[in-house]
Order: sequence, then structure tokens, then C-alpha cells
Amino acid sequence: MTSSSPPGYTCATTLHLIGPRSWTEVPALLSYEVGDPFAVRIIFGDSGEEDTGISWLVGRELLQAGLDRPTGEGDVRLWPSRTSNDVLFLHLRAPSGEALFEASRGTVAGFLQLTATVVPLGEESSVLDVDDELTTLLSNGGADPSGR
Repeated sequence: MTSSSPPGYTCATTLHLIGPRSWTEVPALLSYEVGDPFAVRIIFGDSGEEDTGISWLVGRELLQAGLDRPTGEGDVRLWPSRTSNDVLFLHLRAPSGEALFEASRGTVAGFLQLTATVVPLGEESSVLDVDDELTTLLSNGGADPSGR
């Protein structure tokens, strides 16, 4: 696991796509940045680089809860295996289809522990400047909506 800039962490890992007849190894990168403290980005792809591949944002709190119990609804669901201590299932659904992955529960737990050293769980709001964000949103990103 390596530190990245801006403050945060990335972790290269391998997920296993569970198919009807076989498993397929899928390289992935877990990424966490202070600028988006509520989310973990999972980048799926051959290169393991952040700028390539398919990317999903998953709530950090959701990942944490999924380590211990079934959690999530709709597009993202997680649950630990009942038969293996190191297996975490990740189910993703999109309009184009769905996929079920096995991940290392230990890898995800270790990654989440590192993210908590940057932003403790439950303290995410303290690193956001909500007033600046609201000002930007309410001012149409700084543009004058009347066109003047």
C-alpha cells in the first residue's frame, strides 16, 4: 500500500469475478482521497492505473459495514463470506448488467484502516469546507446564470 498525493491512499489488489462456470482475475485499485472523504474509488482494469479502466465510487462507510454484515441496496451490495474469514463479496449492478466479485476481506480492512489515519471514520464532514462548496453550487459554479 502506498501513499498518494493529494493526501490519501491507494492499494493495488486482485478481485475475482465470479462467472457461471469459472472465476476471472481482475486487477483493481482501491483509492481514497481527502478531497472526497466519504468515498472509495474502485478502478477495474488491466493496468491498475487510476486514469484507465472502469471506476466505481463506493461509500467508505458501506465498505466498512460490509466487512461484518450484509449491507447495501440497489447498485452496490457487500457481505462477508460465511465459510471463509478472508472473503468479502462485492455485487455491482449497472443498467448494462451486473457482476459479483470476491475480494480479500483482509486487504479491504487494511486499506480502510489506512484511510482512517488520514480521515477518521465519522470525521469526514470536518475535512469538507461545506460553506465554500455551497457557495460554488449556488452561484452556478461561479458563472452568472443571467449571462451578464
